[in-house]
Amino acid sequence: MAARRAAIELRLPPGCRLLAVSKGQSVQAIRELVAAGQRSFAESRLQEAATKQEQLADLEPLDWHFIGRLQANKVRPVLQRFGTIHSLDSLALAERLARIAAEEQRTPAVFLQVKLRPDPAKAGFEAEELRRIWPDLCRLAPLRIVGLMAIAPLGLTPPQSRSLYADCALLAAELGLKELSMGMSGDWEQAAAAGSTWVRIGSALFGQRTAPVTPAH
Repeated sequence: MAARRAAIELRLPPGCRLLAVSKGQSVQAIRELVAAGQRSFAESRLQEAATKQEQLADLEPLDWHFIGRLQANKVRPVLQRFGTIHSLDSLALAERLARIAAEEQRTPAVFLQVKLRPDPAKAGFEAEELRRIWPDLCRLAPLRIVGLMAIAPLGLTPPQSRSLYADCALLAAELGLKELSMGMSGDWEQAAAAGSTWVRIGSALFGQRTAPVTPAH
């Protein structure tokens, strides 16, 4: 894993950071990457993440990112365990997140998930919708909206993926946002070339997933 991480890091352009997607991976695998210098990790299942965070409590605090679909009833525990959320996909959810963040006295970094190509399997703001409600989103302190997140539909060719990510970068620039969470194991190079500042890499970094982690009760 350390060698795979080093190889990916060498190919990342300046300003693009590696987010290790550790969902489905063991605590030992995470420890190995931490020993190699990795600090930022992403999880998508709250209970699995809670188990890992408790088992890694002896380490210096890690930079945890939540990349799963954010459910309204899980907002508070997600806020308590993650400093960055990549999957905010509606104004109603943003309003709930802001209210609970204020109660918890937290200022999470938030990416707005966008859907810039037809994809029935994905949620997200369409470009015109996001432009329309942007003033409302900007008023939702204490959220820190730092950027946009995009996931390419399955089946895109590399040029199509790069075009999608370039459109996402243009929309972020229009809104004055500097961060872009784009690209996964299969298409991170296209995303990085289009200006991604975070590439979310799992299997290309860890290899195949291990047995599921038993969640905390």
